[in-house]
Amino acid sequence: MLESNNGINMSSNGLAHFNRDQFIGDLEREDHWDFIIIGGGATGLGSALDAASRGYKTLLLEQADFAKGTSSRSTKLVHGGVRYLAQGDIALVYEALKERGILLKNAAHLVKAQDFIIPCYDWKSILMYFAGLKMYDWLSGRLSFGKSEFLSSEAVIAAMPTINTAHLKGGIRYYDGQFDDARLAINIAQTAAEKGATLLNYFKVTGLLKTAEKLSGVKAVDLEQGKEYLLKAKVVINATGVFVDDILQLDQPSCQPTVVPSQGTHIVLDKSFLPGASALMIPKTSDGRVLFAVPWHENLVLGTTDTPLNSHSLEPVALDQEVDFILHTAANYLSPAPERKDILSIFAGLRPLAAPSKKTGSTKEISRSHKITVTSSGLLTITGGKWTTYRKMAEDTIDRAIKIGKLTPFDCNTRNISIHGSGSPAVGAVAHLVAYGCDANGIQALMANPAMAEKLRIDLPYVVAEVIWAIRFEMARTLEDVLARRIRLLFLNAKAAIDIAPKVAGIMAQELGVDETWQAMQIEAFNQVARQYLPEKDLPANANKIS
Repeated sequence: MLESNNGINMSSNGLAHFNRDQFIGDLEREDHWDFIIIGGGATGLGSALDAASRGYKTLLLEQADFAKGTSSRSTKLVHGGVRYLAQGDIALVYEALKERGILLKNAAHLVKAQDFIIPCYDWKSILMYFAGLKMYDWLSGRLSFGKSEFLSSEAVIAAMPTINTAHLKGGIRYYDGQFDDARLAINIAQTAAEKGATLLNYFKVTGLLKTAEKLSGVKAVDLEQGKEYLLKAKVVINATGVFVDDILQLDQPSCQPTVVPSQGTHIVLDKSFLPGASALMIPKTSDGRVLFAVPWHENLVLGTTDTPLNSHSLEPVALDQEVDFILHTAANYLSPAPERKDILSIFAGLRPLAAPSKKTGSTKEISRSHKITVTSSGLLTITGGKWTTYRKMAEDTIDRAIKIGKLTPFDCNTRNISIHGSGSPAVGAVAHLVAYGCDANGIQALMANPAMAEKLRIDLPYVVAEVIWAIRFEMARTLEDVLARRIRLLFLNAKAAIDIAPKVAGIMAQELGVDETWQAMQIEAFNQVARQYLPEKDLPANANKIS
C-alpha cells in the first residue's frame, strides 16, 4: 500500500498551500479579486507571484496544466541572447542578463551556469566572436556567470571529443545559464500560492464580464467538474501567450492579430553525441540563425528552429523539415552525425512574438521584447518576451495593472523572493532528485516506504514517490502532467514514457481513488500526445495496456 501524508510537515515548506480543492474553496468564498490572470505559463505565473507578494487578492486561471504550452518547450536556456547582441538589441540583452543573474540567485536548484563553446573554423570568426562575447561579459557586470576565453583547437577537442576537427582553428568559451523550464513554472506557482495567490489548472475562461462597457470579471468553467463561475475583478490580465488574440476577441471580436506564432522545434539525443559538460553553440546556420546542443538531464537537447505559423494549438507538432534541418546542421559539427533513428524525443513549442506593423515572411525582424497593451474596456494584455525575463515582464504588468485598477500601489519585491524549492537537498539525496531542491527531502521521506522507493522502470531513475508527490503537492491531474511536466520523461525519451504510462496510471488511480475506466482514458489520451514526440509515429504494440 502507498502511505498517506504522514511524516511530511506540509505547513513548514508551503506545500499545504498548493491544493486544487482548497483553491476551489477560495474561489467559492471570494466575491471579488484585485486581479484575475488568464494563463498559467511563465508570464502569468510570474504575474501571480508579483501581485500576491505585493498583497493583492490574486486569482490565476489556466485552461490546461501549468506550463502546458510554450513554457515547457524552451531550449532550456536562461540567457541574455548572444544572437540579439549580434543584431544590435543591446537593451534587450542587458535586461535579460540582469534577470539571468536574479534567476540564479532565487532558484539555484533549477538554474545553473553552463559553459558554451563556439567552434571556429577560420581566424576571422575567432576574432569576431571573441570581441562580441567580451561585450557580453561587460554587459553582465557583477552578475556575470563567467568570463569568455579563447580555446586552442586541442582544448576544444578535449572538451568536445565528437566535434568535427577538419580545419578547426580553435574556439571561444562563454557562459550562460541552463534550467528546467516546466519545473521552474511549478515552483513559481507554489511560491505564488505561499504568498496568498489562488491558482487553478484545467479552468477555462469562456467569456468576459462588463459593466458600463468596462471589464468587471470573467466567465470560467472548471473543466474537471463542468461547473461555471462568474468571477469579478478590478483588473483582468491576459497572459495567454499564443492564445492572447483568442481572449482579445472575447473583448473586441473585430480586433486584429497582435501576436505571430513562431514554432521552435527541438530533438533529444543520447549524451554520447556530445560527451562532457560543455554545451555547443553553432553561431550561424544555413538560414542565418543559431543552434544549440545543450546537456540536459543526462541527455542532449538540440535546437531550435524558428518557423512562422498561421495557427496555434496546445500541442504543436514538429515539421519533418524542421527535424531534418536540425539533423543536417548538427551533422556539420558532430561525428558521428546523429540520424533520425537516434532521436529519443521531439518536441515543438510556439513563441508568442509581438506582431510587426508590416507583413514579413521571417521572424528575425519580429521583436523579442515584451509589449503591454490595454483595450478601451480595460483588458490588459502582455505579449512577447522570453523565459529569462519573465520576472521583469511580470513586474511591468502588475505596475500597469495597479494603475488601471486604481489600486493602492505597493512596490515590487520579487527580485529578492526565493522560489519554492530553492536550497539544497539533504546530503545523500538521490542524484536526479536535485531538481526538486529542498523538496527532495520530502520525496526521500516517502521513499522510506519500500513501495514508494520502487523504480518506475529498472533502467530509469524515477520512483513511485515522485508520482505521488506530483499528485499531492504539485497539482498534477493527468498522466501527461506527471510524465511530461513533473518528471519530464516525455521530453527526454518518448518511448520510455509510453512504456511506463500504464504503471504510472495505475499508481495515480490508486492515489486518486478512480477506476480502470479513468486509467484507460488517461493512457489513450497520453498516447495520442506522446505519438507526436516519437521520430516515427507508430506506437509500441502494448502502448494501451492497463498495468
